[in-house]
Amino acid sequence: MVSSISLSHLYDAPADVVWALVTDLDALAVVNHPRIVMAGLPQGRIYQGQRLEVLVSVFGFLPKQPYAMEVVVCDDTERQFQSREYGAGVKSWEHRLKVQESAAGCRIDETIVLDAGWLTPLFAAWARHLYKARHPARLRLLKEAKV
Repeated sequence: MVSSISLSHLYDAPADVVWALVTDLDALAVVNHPRIVMAGLPQGRIYQGQRLEVLVSVFGFLPKQPYAMEVVVCDDTERQFQSREYGAGVKSWEHRLKVQESAAGCRIDETIVLDAGWLTPLFAAWARHLYKARHPARLRLLKEAKV
């Protein structure tokens, strides 16, 4: 069973600044916290061809489980990336994100296509919650950076 989720969020910040934020692994840890705690996440920026293997824990309470992510596309010119992920009960999790300029700053459009077998509806609800929660966390990081 496969589920697809699409989200868009607006930011009152330059597209290049938001692109730098969404491709920063330190920021990824911040925007996921406390919902997902990641152990073994490297620092720096994602890049095309990168393979990440981490341990994830829901809310830091559930046992840590292996999770892998491959950055299939990371295009700075188009400000878009695509990743393929799996682990922690997920057969496949494809994430596409694009940052586009808008009249007020920029917009993030992202799509998540996931398959977790018979648990797909539960994981889809979790994914929708997780990705929506990243928006206020990104706004906070941008404010702290005085953008």
